[in-house]
Amino acid sequence: KQWYQRRVRGVVHDLDQFAAWAKAGNMSLHPDKFEVMNYTLYSTLLLRQLPFSAENYQYYGPDGSTIQPSNIVNDLGVLQSSDGSWTPHLAELTTKARRMSGWALSVFSDRSTGTMLTLLQSVIRPQVEYCSPLWNPVKKRDISSIEDIQRRFTRKIDSCKELSYWERLEHLDLLSLQRRRERYIVIHVWKILNEIVPNSVGMKFRKSSRRGIKATVPPFNHQAQGAISTRFESSFAVRGAQLWNSVPKEVRECQSLHALKVSLGNFLRTVPDEPPVRGYTTAWSNSLIDWKRGVQLNLGEYSFIS
Repeated sequence: KQWYQRRVRGVVHDLDQFAAWAKAGNMSLHPDKFEVMNYTLYSTLLLRQLPFSAENYQYYGPDGSTIQPSNIVNDLGVLQSSDGSWTPHLAELTTKARRMSGWALSVFSDRSTGTMLTLLQSVIRPQVEYCSPLWNPVKKRDISSIEDIQRRFTRKIDSCKELSYWERLEHLDLLSLQRRRERYIVIHVWKILNEIVPNSVGMKFRKSSRRGIKATVPPFNHQAQGAISTRFESSFAVRGAQLWNSVPKEVRECQSLHALKVSLGNFLRTVPDEPPVRGYTTAWSNSLIDWKRGVQLNLGEYSFIS
């Protein structure tokens, strides 16, 4: 209880400092624009309805009014929910992508490969890739739901109507949306390693002459609840470290961003890309992590063995 109260006082102090800064700049803050979200371990609100628990999650605005808690908060275009899941955000982005896909198909009648790929890359994929290292899903149903956007759109291409989705990816030289998200995560970890972006998750690295630069996967208390375990395993700190360790040493030791992208692209072309989508059965989630764990592939100059 004392820990919660200290946290509340700390947040209130930050709000007061922000209000003082705004007042010094002759600015006024609208009280209705403030939102607060409390992450909870349980879906029930029973504990939060008890009288003694109110003080643990109530915050006050600059005018002294209580800031009402929200279950979903939009933070720079990413929807965050109080239960720690990305379900609302995934639903929102897939809806926007389907709407954009329908608009593109209704406005442009040309179904040639060049036109369709241009539309896919310029107006549809950005809808489902914004800030993806943060919310990258690990559940098959969520992966399939997002992948369905590209699957449905590429099915409209004249030269691909008789091909399955996995065949279309190879024919069009495309990566699945799932594989593209993992590629972004690996690139972001490289930027953290090289101090190009802040290491906000406290990621740690270790280096050896045989294995190269490896990321340390944070330890987890296996006695915790199942829901906590799922969130922990899907977090960027864990997933990013696992994906980084899944790519070959030659990729991890690239000295420039351009060299990394070229080397990583060449490596990804050697790994089967069979994402879980509706109507297609796969034993794996198609993640690089699962390919490394479950199979040993002959990848020429690259190897999953580490």
